[in-house]
Amino acid sequence: MRTVYLGTSDFAAAILARLADTPHRPALVVTRPDRPKGRGRKLQSPPVADLARVLGLPLDQPQDVNGDEARERIAQARPEAIVVCAFGALIKEPLLSDHEMLNVHPSLLPRWRGAAPVERAIMAGDRETGVAIMRLTEGLDSGPVCLMERETIRDDDSYGSLSLRLQDIGASLLIRALDERPPFVEQSQEGITYAEKLTAEDRTLDPDATAIEQERVVRALSPHVGARLALDDGSFLGVRAAKAREDGTLELIEVQPPGGRPMPYADYLRGHGG
Repeated sequence: MRTVYLGTSDFAAAILARLADTPHRPALVVTRPDRPKGRGRKLQSPPVADLARVLGLPLDQPQDVNGDEARERIAQARPEAIVVCAFGALIKEPLLSDHEMLNVHPSLLPRWRGAAPVERAIMAGDRETGVAIMRLTEGLDSGPVCLMERETIRDDDSYGSLSLRLQDIGASLLIRALDERPPFVEQSQEGITYAEKLTAEDRTLDPDATAIEQERVVRALSPHVGARLALDDGSFLGVRAAKAREDGTLELIEVQPPGGRPMPYADYLRGHGG
């Protein structure tokens, strides 16, 4: 099946890598524009753009995927289906209705519709999550689903470890959906939750929360975003690894001082009079 692929993140890049090695190899990859990142604010390409170049896939990075030029380039690729995964921008009419759109969404819909489903599932203490292949519609991740598979969330799972398994599931389900064209079924209207976009407040550990709740935040944001602990001087100590002790306190294992490198918490304490 002739496809066009819309995606941006590392998760989306992993799905693209698998898709490109099938008969559904994209005729065009669309991702977000390069953005300034880091202290030097140098322009950096999205992971999907980097991979598309390595794979030799035609690439477009429009400022607005819904604009006339972007829509025309997609139309010129003559897709039978558009695959969307973690694109990071709202797809609107008329593009939404111009083509069939399949979305790879890492949650058990209708639970955790929205921007950060993997992180929110870990933060909430969910025992399982999964991946759904759904038809993209005007509502937020509310379209009908053709395939879904469950995955256990382990007690020691971080975003990094869980997302690797979900990438594998998502790629397999997507390829199966394109191969077999299973029927779509409307989502249940019960159990709907929303995975809101992560904020600075979400990253900051709440000292009034339980140690288990704080540990979940650390795991949910590791290694890509990072949790942090507010310091007395108004700066923040990055928390890369932590564990809830049986006595109800949070044991910091690996931290990152402001402007510094990751280090064991014991080393940080020695350097700060601990």
